[in-house]
Order: sequence, then structure tokens, then C-alpha cells
Amino acid sequence: MAKDTSKRLRNQVIYCVFVRNYSEEGTFAGVERDLDRIRDLGVDIIWLMPIHPIGVAERKGRDGSPYANKDYRTVNPEYGTMQDLKSLVDAIHDRDMKCIIDVVYNHTSPDSILAAEHPEWFHRDADGRPVARVAEWTDIVDLDYTDKALWDYQTETLKMWAETVDGFRCDVASMVPVEFWMRAREEAEKIRPGCIWLAESVEPGYIKEMRGQGCTVHSDGELYNAFDITYDYDIYEEFQAYFEGRGTLSAYLEALNRQEYIYPDNYVKLHFLENHDRLRAHAIIPDVQSLRNWTAFIYFMKGTTLIYNGQETGETHYISLFDRDTIRWDREDNDTPGLSELMRRLHDIKRKEIFADGSFHASEVRKGIILARRKAEDESVTGVFGVEGTRGAVPVGLPDGIYDNLIDGIRYEVKSGCILFTGEPVILM
Repeated sequence: MAKDTSKRLRNQVIYCVFVRNYSEEGTFAGVERDLDRIRDLGVDIIWLMPIHPIGVAERKGRDGSPYANKDYRTVNPEYGTMQDLKSLVDAIHDRDMKCIIDVVYNHTSPDSILAAEHPEWFHRDADGRPVARVAEWTDIVDLDYTDKALWDYQTETLKMWAETVDGFRCDVASMVPVEFWMRAREEAEKIRPGCIWLAESVEPGYIKEMRGQGCTVHSDGELYNAFDITYDYDIYEEFQAYFEGRGTLSAYLEALNRQEYIYPDNYVKLHFLENHDRLRAHAIIPDVQSLRNWTAFIYFMKGTTLIYNGQETGETHYISLFDRDTIRWDREDNDTPGLSELMRRLHDIKRKEIFADGSFHASEVRKGIILARRKAEDESVTGVFGVEGTRGAVPVGLPDGIYDNLIDGIRYEVKSGCILFTGEPVILM
């Protein structure tokens, strides 16, 4: 674990913005105009998906993936100018939020500046052609970090951006040497003290598959030497299996609990229901009340919470990575009233000290009902989340008495150690 990682990151909510698809114009200015709404949602950090020019060679779709980066040191002119970006970041800071940007250091587009100027910095096939180690990633070529000159270039680039932004979300961080990330963290810290480092770590199955092909792929435990936050893809297989009917809720919760003892004391996980690589939460959780309960449980977990733009409206459409596909902010079929308000209330709860420290444990106490608890010294918080529509008496292990639900203020009576759960998420302190 990065020794100086603050547990306070567990109190934070990150909001991910795909600039191209966020507004009709798809620009930095389009995002800036909506910052008050984002802040009022209960957001601490805005993560901008890649802001750099997109390659043309081997482009997928009409507009191409933002993860097929052409130039690390400039911004996509379709989004605006460097000054437009700085205006956006200044406006984020004016609202007491931080800004992190996506850095894609595993690969570039085939027609990138680096591919043209430094072809020696890339993995090559038997015929000497730049290659991607993942076969389906046909629009990119992989960088080869055995050349330390590449380390120098990439580190200097991060230092340049650290003069403007507060941190980095690092794409496919597991496939870039952790020693490089450790060096980059040390150097960026000189420019931006408290710089935030979020790693897109990868699933265990992916690690085994790529290692089987002779690739070095780091585990979460290794990445914590350089990063503050890692994805919770280490337990995503159990999450996905539950929703696909191949696994159980209890198996997923057991995997979630396992994070408590396999990582260092100040570990921070990024918990989410959706992101730009996954289906929309409301697409896999069509029932509104179940979605509200899952949303509340994600906030209750030990770690940083991620909201992907459009999630707050209950968007079901997976927006394309390869074409303009603007989020439908005002669509008529919005059937999740109150989700934004729920997120605001949950953010207020998440900021409590106990959510930064103490233990976490969750279990299925009735079919489809999760009982979760956070404990720190003589304080505890108990959450009840009905993720399958089940209602009825739920044992909460609290002394009998009257308690206020921190989410909505409704009073609950604990009698014989149980509450009568009526469907809406409950958090009792």
C-alpha cells in the first residue's frame, strides 16, 4: 500500500465524465456549465475520461475510442483548447471539488506521436511490427517499458499535467510496471502534493490468462505499492455471477468481506455498479427499489464510491466508446425518481468519520436482504438493504429502541433485535 494513502479517500465520491458524450456539443465548456448540478449530487472528485487527441489509424467506429491516444501532451481539439480545460479545472476547484484525468500508459494509437518518433518504445511481433498484446484491441499498439527512456518521457508528461489537475486514473495499470508507477508517484508528488492515484486493476481471470501468455500483469496487492485506490474487479466475477444467476448473493458478500483481510490496513477500493466498460446499473437491475438499495449499499461499502455520468438518472443505455452517443438527460422514460436525491443523502452519511476507518462486514440475513455493519471503537453503523424486493422482520443485532434512518429520517423500532423492513434502504447509527 502507498504508505501515505489517506483513509479519508473512503469518504469520497468520484463522478466520471465522458466529455464527448456528456453534452450535445461534447466539449469542456459543456461539462463546466453543469458543475453545480454535479456538485449538488454529492461529488468530491471529477474524473475526466481521456481528454487527448484520438488516433485515426485502425479507428473503431466513426469517432474512435478515447483510449486510443494519439498525443499525451495535448488535448482533443474537439473538446476545446488547453485553456478551456484549465477553465473547467478552475471551475471544479471553485466548487471545492478535485479533478483527475485518465492516463492511458499501456498503449497508444498506431499513428501516435510516440509511434512515429519512438518506434523503439513499442512491443513488436515476429515481423517487427508494433502489436497489441490483447488481440481484440485492434485500434492500439502496446508500449514496451523495458526502455527507461520511455519512463522518463511518461514521468515528465505526468509532471506536466500535475501542474493543472489533482491526480490520475490509470488505465490498465496492471500491465504497466509497478516500479514505473512508484517512480511516477514520487515525482508527481513534488508538483502536486496529495496527488490522487486510481488504478484500473484487472480481474483475477485476466491476470492468469495474460500471465499464461508470458505478460507481466500486476495484482491489486502489488499495485497498492504505488496507488491509493484500485478497482474492485478482484471480486467482480462474484458480482456478475450473482446477476447472471450463476452465483449467489452470499458468495459475493463473502468475496467483499475478504477484502478486509487480504489488503493493508489503509486499503481503498473503488466500488461501483457501472462504469464505461460495463452495462448500466439500471439495465441489470430493472426494479427501481432494488436499484435504490444497491445504490445505498455501494455507498455503505468500505472505499471510494464511483458514479458514472448518467447513472443518477437511471440511464439504461450503454453509451458507445466509439461514436458520439450523447447521454439522454431529459428522456421521458426516466423511471427512477429520487435517485439523485438519494445520492445526495448518502454522500452526507458517507462523510462521517466512521466511514473512513473501522471494520466492515456484510451478510445475507434473509433471502435478498443484506445486513452490513461498520464498526470503529465504541461506534457502529448498521445498514439494511433489500436487493430482491424481500420485506419483513430483519435481525439487526441492535439494542431494542427507536432509531432514525439516516437516509430519510423515518423512525424504526428495534424490537427483540429486529426491525420491520419495508423495502427502502435503511442506515441506523
